[in-house]
Amino acid sequence: MSDLLPIFPLPNVVLFPNVFLPLHIFEPRYREMVADAVKSDRLIGMVLLRPGWQPDYEGRPAVYPIGCSGVITHVDQLGDGRYNLVLRGVERFRILEEDDARSYRRALIEPLPDVPCLREDAAIIQTERAKLDALLAPTIERSLAGVAGDAKIPPAMADEDLVHALAQYLDLEPLEKQALLEQPGLRSRAQSLVELLEMKILMAKTPGLSNVAH
Repeated sequence: MSDLLPIFPLPNVVLFPNVFLPLHIFEPRYREMVADAVKSDRLIGMVLLRPGWQPDYEGRPAVYPIGCSGVITHVDQLGDGRYNLVLRGVERFRILEEDDARSYRRALIEPLPDVPCLREDAAIIQTERAKLDALLAPTIERSLAGVAGDAKIPPAMADEDLVHALAQYLDLEPLEKQALLEQPGLRSRAQSLVELLEMKILMAKTPGLSNVAH
């Protein structure tokens, strides 16, 4: 990953490693970003805007420092200059400082690889995966089908890929997804996802509350 990374801040999108994200690019500054990325290493960093971004959206409102880079796997430039593209998440990163030389935002970043899983983590992650299966059995295929085009989850799907796909595709709040992305490794991310879904299901069972886990 290049240290100076184009960053694309949005108020409601969090990207996770090895997960696909379709995007429609229409603002002139981000059209320029895509054109430059396609001519270079095809990498773009997705970051989440902090609350209160609205008054300064045309400028450079504050973003969360941890994001995820994505490689452009498909790009289609429309006749009016807009782009439809697909990113595949590559790696988490931390913003160290921003560079203002271009119309779009770029940042000096450091890669933020997950904490390696220890031998004892494997059993814990398997336990969390079983909890996810039990919590989401009625809805997990529906949630992934619209994106993946397949209503079945492959039994051999890697734990990391499953946790990241659920974190991105399930109907969670952007700040909840950001909190999951910021977890230091797969074990803590899986545990946090289970706790979050358990809380949402509990709230859904409480009369008068409308926060339902989908």
